[in-house]
Amino acid sequence: MKPAPFEYHRPREISEALTLLREIGDDGKILAGGQSLMPLMNFRLAQPAHLIDINFIDGLDYIRSENGTLRIGCLARQSQVLVNPLIHQRCPLLTAALTHVGHEQTRNRGTVCGSLAHADPAAELPAALLALDGSLTVARAGGKREIAAREFFQSYLSTAMGGDEMVLQASIPEQPAKSGSSFIEFARRFGDFAVVGVAALLALENDRIADARIALSGVVDKPWRERAVEEKLIDQKAAPELFISVAHDVAEAIDPGSDIHASAAYRRSLAEVLTRRALNEAWNKAPEAS
Repeated sequence: MKPAPFEYHRPREISEALTLLREIGDDGKILAGGQSLMPLMNFRLAQPAHLIDINFIDGLDYIRSENGTLRIGCLARQSQVLVNPLIHQRCPLLTAALTHVGHEQTRNRGTVCGSLAHADPAAELPAALLALDGSLTVARAGGKREIAAREFFQSYLSTAMGGDEMVLQASIPEQPAKSGSSFIEFARRFGDFAVVGVAALLALENDRIADARIALSGVVDKPWRERAVEEKLIDQKAAPELFISVAHDVAEAIDPGSDIHASAAYRRSLAEVLTRRALNEAWNKAPEAS
């Protein structure tokens, strides 16, 4: 398994990388961690004529908090983010999702932003970003823009980015202090893409649910989230019967396909079970629920 011939570029500045993208356009690919791109190239499912390696650009591996928002640079490795105390304390849902991503070896090279840019609908991080109301900063030569997660993921391996743009950073609002979250998935083997994954977050006010987020991976051609379903939890007191009802609504709302890994009916059933479990776990982790 060898990739098709390509021209290799090693920019030292962001501006240089963006200029290359402008000149090359759709014939070029950004190389950060390479854990998704290189297998596709080796199987010749992707055949970019140019590869732009951004690993030699300094200062893009940051993880920091700014005014209640976590910023993750495009070269921050998944393993860095997984063990970062700032992420663990202020965004435990992201930490939980990262524990399911690949294996230790792939997390040591793979980047959070690279996984988001790849936009595999079965991947954990796009669903987590969607549940957390996060966004991505993308740049092209001459400017940059912010794209909300709900607009960024468009279809299978397809995003709102143009061919001359690259992801600079992910921005994630810190979870509310009085909240609990959970990420649960079912995979055939540890490290495989999940058949179905569920990210859930419940924010509390007094003894009621003030806000709710539910995002799923593996059920349609992009990470799935439906506000109308979440709103059935808001201003309600948590109860097993409520979570059972909402999980059933999630299963009814999705439209999964069938493939060699699972039938549509099995995915729908799995989504219902995992959503119920994720909501219960998020509630049990919330400060006032214990």
